[in-house]
Amino acid sequence: MTMQKIATKVFVGASLVFGATGIFMALSGIDPDNNGTTLQQLIGKLFLTSVFVILTSFALSVASKYLNGK
Repeated sequence: MTMQKIATKVFVGASLVFGATGIFMALSGIDPDNNGTTLQQLIGKLFLTSVFVILTSFALSVASKYLNGK
């Protein structure tokens, strides 16, 4: 399995987590900047972590596609 395929699978997984936690935060009124309950803090951290995973895996996917083309 190539690096691009792995990065793409990670990107898809992180995007699903991002969407699910974002919808949960919107429906339950969780503010990521507010110090709430432990569950609210955990969901907020998971949401922000998924953003960084998405950005990193997208960059790896693009980089591997570019490097494989040369």
